Amino acid sequence: MFIQQMQVGHMAVFAYVVGDPVTGDALVIDPADNTHEILSTAVKNNLRINYIVNTHGHVDHIGGNAEMKKLTGAKIIVHEDDAVMLTSTPAMMLKMFGAKPSPPPDILVKDKDIISVGNIELNVIHTPGHSPGGMCLYTPGYIFTGDTLFVEAVGRTDLPGGSWQTMYQAIKTKLFTLPDDTRVLPGHNYGRTPTSTIGHEKKYNPSVQ
Repeated sequence: MFIQQMQVGHMAVFAYVVGDPVTGDALVIDPADNTHEILSTAVKNNLRINYIVNTHGHVDHIGGNAEMKKLTGAKIIVHEDDAVMLTSTPAMMLKMFGAKPSPPPDILVKDKDIISVGNIELNVIHTPGHSPGGMCLYTPGYIFTGDTLFVEAVGRTDLPGGSWQTMYQAIKTKLFTLPDDTRVLPGHNYGRTPTSTIGHEKKYNPSVQ
């Protein structure tokens, strides 16, 4: 499995290219900006981007959706509870972040759905709290945590639709039950290191002790 972590945009967002080197199929997670750089990474590794997956609908994660879809024809995937948010970002917010409006989603997913790309299967784990439709994506060995779980921190819960108690429960019951050696791949470069593990976060994340 090919995984490339890329910091994009002005908010230290991590986008990810995830692909199957055997079939050449790939997807991009949260293409917030720098779409040509993301696409170049895929092309250099003989991968074609079939899907754009948004871990949630906040403007700082969806700013590159329109251009990425235009360049690749990829289908946009988001959790059903953030579908409306994806296309209803206020114009003022778009201008503030230098983002373009996202096209509507092509595919809606829910908890326990599977997103397949080549021979790779990403399991959808619904982790609301940062946003109603926040989700993480798990494949054995890796968990893409969006803005739910960062390195030794968690996402904010004071935005519309946010809930600290809801997110805390999701982290404790859905993420911290994964194997300790699962690599945590967060949605922002906010920590001392760009990645972590579930075992490390269980021991050292002060927000969820």
